[in-house]
Amino acid sequence: MAAAPVPTRPHARAPAGDIVAMDWLGQPLSDSICQRCVHAQLKASGGCELGYACMQDGYARRIDRFFRWHPELARAHLQHPYFEVRAIAARYTEVFHLPAMIEDPDETVRLQLALRLPQRALQKLTQDPHREVRIRVAQRLEFDKLSAMVNDPDYGVRQWVARRLPVALLAVLMSDPEQVVRQEVAHRIEMPALLRMTSDEAPEVRRVVAQRLPTGLLDRLAFDQDLIVRWEVAQRAATELLQRMQHDEDSEVRAAVLQRLTESGERHG
Repeated sequence: MAAAPVPTRPHARAPAGDIVAMDWLGQPLSDSICQRCVHAQLKASGGCELGYACMQDGYARRIDRFFRWHPELARAHLQHPYFEVRAIAARYTEVFHLPAMIEDPDETVRLQLALRLPQRALQKLTQDPHREVRIRVAQRLEFDKLSAMVNDPDYGVRQWVARRLPVALLAVLMSDPEQVVRQEVAHRIEMPALLRMTSDEAPEVRRVVAQRLPTGLLDRLAFDQDLIVRWEVAQRAATELLQRMQHDEDSEVRAAVLQRLTESGERHG
């Protein structure tokens, strides 16, 4: 079957004042260089354009535009010396070519792999040296494989693990050294483990606990040292507990308690 003709793009013109067309080594691009390009035949039919859609350019947007027009050419450039070309080619090539690129020396390329690799190959990036790569892995890895990342050295990775890890396994992150990770845990963990988090050292965590704890157990936090924790309790507490909170030292908490009691018709002096 004959190859489909390359579509022309008559309106593809580089905007005035755009970045000067330079290759990845910083050398100016010109029509004479286009003539020596491996894809020179595309130019005559409008399949590429200097300064707008060109895989020889050092500007990622122009490289991307070239491969968006010609995804079938991406495979041939997966080993290109310029990392941007490899990364963008990896975005457009068939997914079964990607596992061979896992050892690529540039994290920009591996970031792209983390978005597209099938699960079996994706697991090989859980120990990647770059945190952003591991974060993307944590965002995509199947739930039953995420436990391999609970001890990741970067809190941003563990934060994503806490968002996605099966609830039954969340207890392993309850004592994480980073407050933001424990907050994620508090948003999802179930009783009775949630009750144990009422003693967390970070008020930000206890605030989340106050929003989720069963009403009958809110007395654990009704006199917390953090006023926002007490305010959260006041939003959900039963009448008996609200009456005990009427004389809270903070005016905002007292106001919240008064409003709840007034609504229930149970205010007492």
